[in-house]
Amino acid sequence: MLGNLSGWHFVIILFIILLLFGAPKLPALAKSLGQSARILRKEVSNDADKPAEADGTAKSESADPDSGKPAPEKP
Repeated sequence: MLGNLSGWHFVIILFIILLLFGAPKLPALAKSLGQSARILRKEVSNDADKPAEADGTAKSESADPDSGKPAPEKP
C-alpha cells in the first residue's frame, strides 16, 4: 500500500504536517508519539511474557478419570 511512495511524497506529507501543527508544536508531538510507541512496545512484551494460564487454556477443571466423580460445577 505504501510501496508507491517516493521521497518527494514524504517531503510533501511533512510539509503539510508542518503547516497544520506549526513548528513550535512539532517537538511536543514527536515526544508524545515516542512515548506512545514505548508504552505500546512495553505492553506487547508484557503480554508475551504472561503464562498461558492467563487466557484460560492452560488448565481446566475436569473429572478425574480414576475417581469416577463428575467435574465440579462452576457457579
